[in-house]
Amino acid sequence: MNAPKPLAQGPESLYNLLHERCQGREDQVCMEVPGGQSWTYGQVHEHAARLAGLLAQLGVQPGDRVAVQVEKSPEAISLYLACLRAGAVFLPLNTAYMRAELEYFLHDAEPALVVVRPAGEETMRGLAEAQGGIRVETLDAQGGGSLTRALAEQAPEPLAPHPVKRDDLACILYTSGTTGRPKGAMLSHGNLGSNALALESAWGWRDDDVLIHALPIFHVHGLFVAIHCAMLGASKIYFLPKFDADQVIKLIPQATVLMGVPTFYTRLLQQPELTPELCSNIRLFVSGSAPLLEETFEQWHERTGHHILERYGMTETGMNISNPLEGERRPGTVGFPLPGVHARVVDEQGRELPAGEVGSLQVKGPNVFSGYWRLPEKTAEEFTDDGYFITGDMGMVSEDGYFAIVGRAKDLVITGGYNVYPKEVEGFIDALDGVRESAVIGLPHPDFGEQVAAVVVPEQSGDKLDESKVIGQLKGELAGYKVPKAVFFVDELPRNTMGKVQKNVLREQYAS
Repeated sequence: MNAPKPLAQGPESLYNLLHERCQGREDQVCMEVPGGQSWTYGQVHEHAARLAGLLAQLGVQPGDRVAVQVEKSPEAISLYLACLRAGAVFLPLNTAYMRAELEYFLHDAEPALVVVRPAGEETMRGLAEAQGGIRVETLDAQGGGSLTRALAEQAPEPLAPHPVKRDDLACILYTSGTTGRPKGAMLSHGNLGSNALALESAWGWRDDDVLIHALPIFHVHGLFVAIHCAMLGASKIYFLPKFDADQVIKLIPQATVLMGVPTFYTRLLQQPELTPELCSNIRLFVSGSAPLLEETFEQWHERTGHHILERYGMTETGMNISNPLEGERRPGTVGFPLPGVHARVVDEQGRELPAGEVGSLQVKGPNVFSGYWRLPEKTAEEFTDDGYFITGDMGMVSEDGYFAIVGRAKDLVITGGYNVYPKEVEGFIDALDGVRESAVIGLPHPDFGEQVAAVVVPEQSGDKLDESKVIGQLKGELAGYKVPKAVFFVDELPRNTMGKVQKNVLREQYAS
């Protein structure tokens, strides 16, 4: 077992931790958006304080959930901070989620308020009404909408930060499960605050760092890892609505840190302007959310002179393991446990394995979530008797302590940094007319790392199925990244003697 370095816990309130770090630097630019408009740290926190006051006027109480499905904007970050300040529980939702997915989240989380982009307002209002009349407000990509109008019209007083304890809930992030239904991972102020401090220490965050932020803000990487690190340093953030290779290339000389998914790096490698000279001001390129190919790692070093720092985390824990800031960043590995984090690789009986042997990866630390929302039995299944979280990933550790992720016990597909759990997609495919059963797998993709593919067994009778028909019907039901990019038809699925579908056989068969 790798003993962690000690970690200072910091303030109990995540909001107070982030707010205190910008004291005396309120005039420092926090976020600059394309076109040159910028928000200072003082403006961001002043806006968050007034939004927190508005949340209270709208009836949001400490502990209430606030579900948010909006486009990326500085105002959306202020709304996140406002929820933390008010003691509410922030619930970010992927902008790609469709009606059936949203209906489940509203039913399960029972939010007091939903903030949605205007394009989704009609759908969300219908769902909210069916759930008993949940309040719905809008926020658009330019910061307009009913929430902003209410802030101007009602002119609430800034709300003082609500006193919270380290174990109080700060956020719920839904992560799909192998049993089909998404589970809400409950993350506390202490989970998020300790992880932010661990990353600040491990990555040597500086107060003069400048971050290029081209990630979405509805998941751990973009909302927690990137935003928290930058705010701990009161750093400037180039806040891009989405990843655009040309735009990032132009910003690289003015920045010191880029955080991305492997897709960012493969696309930037296609840019002829990418040179060591262009990247001379950058001190840290970070990659996560999906495995980084060793080929990409080596090509990046050849083109830029920099070694990408790869790390490992998940929704339930934030970041756990990272390649070192100083020292060898080893391709194909994710490095060492972060300060305060324990990690181990065990066999099926829970016995720790020696270096070089593959087993189940387990982690423990102040970053690890308290459990799944309203699923105590499922929570208990995911923890060992001595308090380790069973990640579901297969890993190994080298003689000198580098961890590597070698597979996923639960057949998770990671495409472009987004998690797709086959069981959920299979449920939708199996419900289609003419389908007897299906198996969803991940296949290699040069840009996204993996692409979702489906292997379908048709019914003997009924309409003849084809790839376009299956994909077309799923597009209206699932987020785009979950929809299979390829569909194969077979008479039967390969199974072992216990009747379990052998997805490894399917992956090998269709990999080419």
